[in-house]
Amino acid sequence: MTLTENPVHELGIPTDRESQKFERIPTQIFENSELASFTVANEIAELIRQRQKQGKKVVLGLATGSTPTKVYDFLVRFHQEEGLSFKNVVTFNLDEYFPMEPDSIHSYVRFMREHLFDHIDIKKENIHIPDGTLDREEVRDFCQEYEAKIKAAGGLDIQVLGIGRTGHIGFNEPGSSLNSITRMVRLDRVTRLDAASDFFGLENVPKKAITMGVGTILAAKRIILMAWGEGKSDIIRQAVEGKIRESVPATFLQNHENCEVMTDLAAASSLTRVATPWLVSECDWNDALIKRATIWLSEKLNKAILKLTNEDYNEYGMGNLIAEIGSSEDINLRVFNALQRTITGWPGGKPNADDSQRPERKDPYPKTSLIFSPHPDDDVISMGGTLLRLVDQGHEVHVAYQTSGNIAVFDDEVIRFLDFATEVQQSEKLQEQFTSVRKFLANKKPGEVDSPEIQQFKGLIRKGEALAACRYCGVDEANAHFQNLPFYETGTVKKKPHSEADIQLTYDLLNRIKPHQIFAAGDLSDPHGTHRVCLQIVFQALDRLKQDGAEWLKDCYVWLYRGAWQEWDIADMEMAVPIGPKDMERKKNAIFKHQSQKDSAMFPGNDEREFWQRAEQRNTETARKYNALGMAEYEAMEGFVRHHF
Repeated sequence: MTLTENPVHELGIPTDRESQKFERIPTQIFENSELASFTVANEIAELIRQRQKQGKKVVLGLATGSTPTKVYDFLVRFHQEEGLSFKNVVTFNLDEYFPMEPDSIHSYVRFMREHLFDHIDIKKENIHIPDGTLDREEVRDFCQEYEAKIKAAGGLDIQVLGIGRTGHIGFNEPGSSLNSITRMVRLDRVTRLDAASDFFGLENVPKKAITMGVGTILAAKRIILMAWGEGKSDIIRQAVEGKIRESVPATFLQNHENCEVMTDLAAASSLTRVATPWLVSECDWNDALIKRATIWLSEKLNKAILKLTNEDYNEYGMGNLIAEIGSSEDINLRVFNALQRTITGWPGGKPNADDSQRPERKDPYPKTSLIFSPHPDDDVISMGGTLLRLVDQGHEVHVAYQTSGNIAVFDDEVIRFLDFATEVQQSEKLQEQFTSVRKFLANKKPGEVDSPEIQQFKGLIRKGEALAACRYCGVDEANAHFQNLPFYETGTVKKKPHSEADIQLTYDLLNRIKPHQIFAAGDLSDPHGTHRVCLQIVFQALDRLKQDGAEWLKDCYVWLYRGAWQEWDIADMEMAVPIGPKDMERKKNAIFKHQSQKDSAMFPGNDEREFWQRAEQRNTETARKYNALGMAEYEAMEGFVRHHF
């Protein structure tokens, strides 16, 4: 099995030694997590094969969570398609929640079985995972035995790691010592908040865990730390470039002689050579890099772009840019004009206007706009102001709600709606169904999968809220399309891989509507990856339509928005839509229509604010940044990046 070689140099990221001078741990940056995961899996497989030839075993330290799942997928494929045997492999898992039953959906025993062990020929006696069922007084002896078993096996040959938002490795939270060994730990509040979505509420997350220690990890012969997504970019920068300190346990890895960090481009985005390459080496300047560097300098010095001087550029590593262009005035004006051209109050294009310097075309008018919303509220949270503007300006707006969003509805909401329905409909058959549902919910355990009836009820609740928001925004109800993509409909946090059925549903919708504009969620840091999968489905459907020669695609723009979790960098934005105070209030009112997500969302991620608060702050902050760069001052702004396909 092979994958395309990682063309990271083609992405404009320097790979020479000088550019990595701030990095205290060797770091490989990959275009995406799949390429990185393949590289890690391939290294593990090669070691297994090498040891098999020598008649020796391989001892692996394994991690759980979303980060290593693709590595395990590749290892399973190597076994099934290439005959890779795991009979000589011994494994030790990093950690386990305490207390935790092995058959719980939150158990790392179950995680490892589902993702790896049940699909390969590893011997059961070679699998070691901390035991979450022990009595409290048994834990100390168990941990000592765990350490002894690792040493008896010859020590860890490769330790695979992820990294937490606090910088924890395993469950070694801030404050863990360099020489710590396998032990019981109390989990940091931030770690528990990050896990709250998986456990359907912070109150259900265990407060303790059993984990290998930092010293245990550092004793491994080889360590590979992996990180994906922009949500990990700041902690990766601290771990790789920061000073060693107990408050960020991952920095201890700087002491290891054979440790390597593997990241995708998003997780590496805060490293110096990626974020500010002009500070580490000479740059090959292009328009995008000039724009990014100038905006960075403006923000760094708290100066409007047009006030930057030759001396400012020279002082911050951009002397060769001045030499190439000629003067700061030329650079400033070029970037200022480029930013100015991104701002438009006409997201569907302004009719009868010169559109040569505008992000959207004037013709045709009116346009058909299709907004893909991964969850039933992403449209109004992420681009509600733009949606309202499109409707107000006479365009035909469609919204495709890609998933039902049913797992994000609290059980109490179902009971509230059932009480209402009971009053309205008193049929004996419905009474029996309602009684059955209420009985199930009364005895439901945290994280237990809902019955199909309850999943349907929760989906209907969110559908009703989405329709209410559409009516408020002026979108015709007939233009609200509820796709209920099959990959999502599991009733659990864990989703199925997307399939042909998901792509075909999207293909058919696109071909039926034939939009002039498509808006899709490019917000890839949502806690459970639904946005990422939804975007992949849209892209694959578009690729197929292109291959099939769909003529309407030639006159279609695809715009990517971001929402509750993050925002585009100003340097990346290609369309910025101003939102006035009145429209900001209308946007918030549209978000409020999603009552099941109001006050307390089921999956808030690591931000405890309500979604409308996040949206308001994000939009006002974008406007503030534009204003600080010297642009006109607006109440709020929504930003978009155009996808070229």
